[in-house]
Amino acid sequence: MNILAIDTSTNVLGVGIASNEKIIGEYITNIKRNHSTRVLPAIDFLLKDCGMDIKDINKIIVANGPGSYTGLRIGLTIGKTLAWTLNIPIVGVSSLKLMAASARYFDGFISPIMDARRGNIYTGLYEYKEDKLMQVINDQHISTEDWCELLKTFAKPVLFLGNDMVIHERVIVNQLSKQAQFAPITVNIPKPGELALLAKDLKEENVHSFAPNYLRLAEAEAKWREKKN
Repeated sequence: MNILAIDTSTNVLGVGIASNEKIIGEYITNIKRNHSTRVLPAIDFLLKDCGMDIKDINKIIVANGPGSYTGLRIGLTIGKTLAWTLNIPIVGVSSLKLMAASARYFDGFISPIMDARRGNIYTGLYEYKEDKLMQVINDQHISTEDWCELLKTFAKPVLFLGNDMVIHERVIVNQLSKQAQFAPITVNIPKPGELALLAKDLKEENVHSFAPNYLRLAEAEAKWREKKN
């Protein structure tokens, strides 16, 4: 089976191809640029470089949030369009789970961090057991301070990772001290090839109803609903 993975949930643009348990190609950039004009050329480039055609793809995997509202819509729209056009399954994977997957060899808990502004973060708690990534606490939108208070109840060290980790590092260190560890820069970038492998056995989504998991409403929508109610 040939799997195409797409991640546009953050500033990282990632496209990967996996075939029969093997990652055969990845395209990754970590710059703040418009994903909408770059995803399809990236897919086309990677397919050609791997000697493949889009018709050789049997499954689409998309990082479906949380993350950038615009970025998530771009990735899902392209993924759904390809899945519908090719009549192949599409599967969504948590963007936070994808981030956590980079810390395969850490002996403890893993907390991927996305900045949610105003002292808040998107995060979840993960752990590798027998080489399988397991979720310990569900993904959520929470203040950094409240998250650290929750983590204090665990006896294991916690590895924090992600491009936005530095924004909250001071609060984390003040709250958790030596329990907190921070991933090196090479671990902070999610790998699209890993995304393909994470979802290879997951149940497919309905291509028409498949939607991003924002974890919270956009500020404009929240204000609109508050006004209407």
